[in-house]
Amino acid sequence: MRLGVCYYPEHWPQSMWEDDARRMKTLGIEQVRIGEFAWSRIEPAPGEYDWAWLDQAIDVLGNAGLKVVMCTPTATPPKWLIDRHPDILPVGANGRPRAFGSRRHYDFSSPSYFEASRTICTAVAERYGKHPAVAFWQTDNEYGCHNTVVSYSPAALARFREWLKARYQTIDALNRAWGTVFWSMEYRSFDEIDAPVETVTEAHPSHRLDYRRFASDEVARYNRMQVEIIRARSPGRPVAHNFMQLFNEFDHYKVAADLDVATWDSYPLGALDQQWFAPDLKAKWLRMGHPDFASFNHDVYRGMSKLPFWVMEQQPGPVNWADWNPAPLPGMVRLWSWEAFAHGAGCVSYFRWRQAPFAQEQMHAGLNTPDNRFDIGAHEAARVAQEIRAVAAANADADAAVRTKVALVYDYEAKWLFEIHPQGADFHYPRFAFEYYSALRALGFDVDVIPANAPLDGYALIVVPPLPVVPDDFAARVEASGAHVVFGPRSGSKTRDLRIPAQLPPGPLAALLPMRVWRVESLRPNVTETVRVDAQTEGRGRHWRDLIEVGEDPSLEVSARFADGHPAYVRRGSAHYFASVFDERLTEQLFARIAAEAGLTPRVLGDSVRVSRRGALTYMFNYGERAHGIDGVDAADFVIGTREIEPQGVAAYRTR
Repeated sequence: MRLGVCYYPEHWPQSMWEDDARRMKTLGIEQVRIGEFAWSRIEPAPGEYDWAWLDQAIDVLGNAGLKVVMCTPTATPPKWLIDRHPDILPVGANGRPRAFGSRRHYDFSSPSYFEASRTICTAVAERYGKHPAVAFWQTDNEYGCHNTVVSYSPAALARFREWLKARYQTIDALNRAWGTVFWSMEYRSFDEIDAPVETVTEAHPSHRLDYRRFASDEVARYNRMQVEIIRARSPGRPVAHNFMQLFNEFDHYKVAADLDVATWDSYPLGALDQQWFAPDLKAKWLRMGHPDFASFNHDVYRGMSKLPFWVMEQQPGPVNWADWNPAPLPGMVRLWSWEAFAHGAGCVSYFRWRQAPFAQEQMHAGLNTPDNRFDIGAHEAARVAQEIRAVAAANADADAAVRTKVALVYDYEAKWLFEIHPQGADFHYPRFAFEYYSALRALGFDVDVIPANAPLDGYALIVVPPLPVVPDDFAARVEASGAHVVFGPRSGSKTRDLRIPAQLPPGPLAALLPMRVWRVESLRPNVTETVRVDAQTEGRGRHWRDLIEVGEDPSLEVSARFADGHPAYVRRGSAHYFASVFDERLTEQLFARIAAEAGLTPRVLGDSVRVSRRGALTYMFNYGERAHGIDGVDAADFVIGTREIEPQGVAAYRTR
């Protein structure tokens, strides 16, 4: 466990650098990220490199005992490069290039940019690949931010046609897979296929889904190029990328497969403002963030990281980019930091060292105010650094892996498919996945977030939010695992080519659940359907209904029904299927029952307290407004905090 910070020496006079480095070290900072936006200073003119300032900055940080995370600067191509190669700019759905003047103004498919990136990455890696202070690398910065994954440029179209040719081999195979006979859309060659945009009405859904898959693969290709350059010139140093919170526009599993460390940028208050949460929840968690949002992202990135994941950017105060930007309550920066460590993080790095008094992010807080005095976040970071030392001194196996018996399957293609074929305007895959996750966390479970093709052995409970395209072997792997598995509605509802399965949904899952979804309906936001489980348990179905025919198989049980008699929840042995998105309380109740059947022990925590386990330590976090007393742990040694957790407080203990 260690702390880091993001630093921009090019923003400050060189006379400040040594004092900055000294103060970082004194605060408890151990690693410093630099360089991700510095291309115009590294290469101020084509082929003319200015290394002197960056050499000095790295030496200053290294001499202070700090480890450097060196970044490739490709998130911000300089103006001279855009003027030389205007094809670098991505093209929007309206056919217009996006302009220079901010950041991420590049097209992943641009051959000019691919080669320019290769050149600058090679230069930086050759210069610093074996520098003793450079301990880690970061590729680019926040791939896809500001809606930059998908481009409709001529270069992207040309590469898309090649991608289709590799996938389908022949145009006849593509026509059959897509069903282009519909609306007379049949193609004679791959060169006839355009980007699925600006059509009169809905473009072909299979075409659109393949374009999203292609765009995602372009991100992975681009990242792989950078990783290969770094590995060849800086052997033995881990390579990371900083992903974003609940960002779904490319397949992160594929990109992370080429990395050593999956990191992400944590801004709980900005996320709360921008996500789907109802106004009352946004008001309730205004200055704390939703208690499960950061944790969900921790577990997403923990699952795809070969080494312990990092938080590369941790919010230290108000941000500048949400519609409203409140300040965290005192204690929250410390709580967020420890929450990351409790979920398995190896590093929490704050963004940024000092608030910039100029440009787009001048309202974004740092550990220091613009006049170079410690802000609240810095004092809380210092406390975390002291507590890390206390945990280490307690020999509490704090760096051990997080081990769980519960898994949640998360799928990026599911999000794209439901955007293309929503059938209901508010069928929001990330929201439903998060609600399932939140229900599990409210029951006190640690959760692994995994892809659908991950090994399933060792889990007692596997929860699958709506998963339209199910791997053919998924049912067999679930059965072999012996786990209880819960499927959300619309699971198994489509083939990989975005067709309805020949025998109707749930497609390949019929091996586990021999039923037939013969009709579906979406529900308006002001419409819900009563769901009755038994005399004591009742709730509401929202957003969607699968109408299920159960047939005469005696092993298939109807465990809950809608008011009109249609099955709402069916099961066969340890396989469970929800025919709707149930309200949060009913979801939690059903998960608790199923978990108990699976041999787990639910612990109802409510909405303000969360628990995590790592190594020998149990961590508890209090997001609430009142103190929380820990019960049932009489024989415990507290390493952090006490049995009484103050509001926005943290406790960590080892039971004897």
